[in-house]
Amino acid sequence: MSATPPTILVADDDRSIRTVLTQALGRSGYQVRSTGTASMLWRWVEEGEGDLVITDVMMPDGNGLDLIPRIRRVRPELRIIVMSAQSTLMTAVKATQRGAFEYLPKPFDLTELLSVVDRALAAPSGEAPPVAVAPRDGDEKLPLIGRSVAMQEIYRTIARLTTADLTVMINGESGTGKELVARALHDYGRRRAGPFVAINMAAIPRELIESELFGHERGAFTGATNRAPGRFEQATGGTLFLDEIGDMPAEAQTRLLRVLQEGEFTSVGGRTPIRANVRIIAATHRDLRSAIRQGQFREDLYYRLNVVPIRLPPLRERVEDIPDLARHFLERAREGGLPGKLLDHGAIEALQGHRWPGNVRELENLMHRLAALCPDEVVGAPAVQGELREIDYGGAPERPGEVDMVQEPLARAVERHIRQFLAAHGDALGPSDIYDRVLAEVERPLIRMTLAATRGNQIKAAAMLGLNRNTLRKKIRDLDIPVIRGVA
Repeated sequence: MSATPPTILVADDDRSIRTVLTQALGRSGYQVRSTGTASMLWRWVEEGEGDLVITDVMMPDGNGLDLIPRIRRVRPELRIIVMSAQSTLMTAVKATQRGAFEYLPKPFDLTELLSVVDRALAAPSGEAPPVAVAPRDGDEKLPLIGRSVAMQEIYRTIARLTTADLTVMINGESGTGKELVARALHDYGRRRAGPFVAINMAAIPRELIESELFGHERGAFTGATNRAPGRFEQATGGTLFLDEIGDMPAEAQTRLLRVLQEGEFTSVGGRTPIRANVRIIAATHRDLRSAIRQGQFREDLYYRLNVVPIRLPPLRERVEDIPDLARHFLERAREGGLPGKLLDHGAIEALQGHRWPGNVRELENLMHRLAALCPDEVVGAPAVQGELREIDYGGAPERPGEVDMVQEPLARAVERHIRQFLAAHGDALGPSDIYDRVLAEVERPLIRMTLAATRGNQIKAAAMLGLNRNTLRKKIRDLDIPVIRGVA
């Protein structure tokens, strides 16, 4: 006689999501009980039903996050998967710190959910997920903004790291928010009660790097009239953030490697080893693998630092986050005493059409400038386009051969990119590569952003795109676009 299949309890106030999950889990061989209320889910848990819980956060009679500690008290062996359309860093952190097995932002990929279900049910029953220190009361201001797929993965990574002191390497272009990620890792981690100390390797003269990092003794060099602790000592019990680690000189790289290997260091001019009680987070905008090949960065140090890599995408790769970011920066400008401003639809489109070489920092500066200088309460496209031209050309007339990315017609933009692509890669491509690759580059963001605008509703998305629903489903599958498949 075959064993009874596991029972999964699903709680979500959206009937269509309950239907999709019930059908998908049923096809995978599980029994499913679904409800739209937190109270019914709690009743089932108290009665001993279910082998796994999948719950939404916001429900009409309660919050799924608040249920997690209660469930763990009465049934610590019961795994909990949290899903949420709020899709913020705080949601991911709270879900993880309260003991959820996994957090999935909506819209999510159904295949991924089924994989998480399999892992949760296969986990040994004696292993309860660790519970970290809960966020402080009032910690509701979001340190990171964005609902794009790329940012959701970063939120999940940060949430998973709140219970560990692993060394992290953050890679991203200038202005993408590397220090914000480092601070979030500290603020929601086990060392949050300790100091967060940051040092920018590119801003310190090479001859002072070792003294800045490890401190120095009196008389260690000319001008050292007193003993001075370095950043490692200042960060004791907390986090040391080494920004632009790729610019660290070779001698300092060797000493840093020794600290990571042995867990102790000596100050410049000192003889007594000092225990290094810090968590290391490093960041760079450089390609360190290329620097290793060129002999500019130690390979053994790279692997010591790159325990958990986090890549921050440039703003041009997550343009769907621009409206939320822009409104956030305008609100911060208002809180700082500048006039309150709103952005109309044309202004948002203009912002999303810009290439943003300065990334999020450039967008923040632009929003503060608009708040200060734009006379209108509602900012329109002309004001944004004017300021963007100032950024591109420093106030000078448009230079020959350059185009305004905001006003540039789509066909001309595509033509320009194809020309650049062919110049760089044409000799390496086969006869059919160009057509397929260009179509994929255009179709993927078009479909992904349309689905985001319709909150994963494929019927609405297909209508907006002028596609048959089955055609849209095939493109979603072929282009590997994450979405809740089957939601009407």
